[in-house]
Amino acid sequence: MRVIAGIAKKSRLKIPRGWSGRPTADRVKESLFNILGSRIPGSHFLDLYAGTGNVGIEALSRGAARVVFVERDKRAVKIIRDNLVHVGLVERAEVLAQDVFLVLRRLSGQQFDVVFLDPPYGQGLELPTLEAIDRYGLLARGGIVVAESSKRQAFPGQVGRLVQYRQHLVGDTVLSFYQPGIAGEGD
Repeated sequence: MRVIAGIAKKSRLKIPRGWSGRPTADRVKESLFNILGSRIPGSHFLDLYAGTGNVGIEALSRGAARVVFVERDKRAVKIIRDNLVHVGLVERAEVLAQDVFLVLRRLSGQQFDVVFLDPPYGQGLELPTLEAIDRYGLLARGGIVVAESSKRQAFPGQVGRLVQYRQHLVGDTVLSFYQPGIAGEGD
């Protein structure tokens, strides 16, 4: 696992020993950031179920102004912090070692340009997380939410005010893109 582009390009990232998590694969991450493109520089980015910090660190490397990492597994939290130190991007990062739903409520009113969520597969956390993001108004004007999941996971076309405008398949992984709006509007 490595940083693909930006100021920390080619830096290797650590994974906790014996950790049962599933980091976002480099080719999925590359597709994600190719799609996000110019949205990243200067953005406020929220990385939910952050695991090793792989995706949020990529956002920082590509110029995100600030990334908030949310992860409750203590070993993963330590690795996120270690990885941030290793790539020299600590100053623009905040790591919250808590349950995602508690943090989302606490962040209510803060605005993020990109919210990325990659919950453990098969636990049914995607839809309630999308609902909470909408409920607490966490998206800045023009912001987007990206949910990573197994291609076997079906997502509704709309969750509250969030409308799915794109899906992108990479192997067995699907990236589902949402933004506030009216069904049928695109990005």
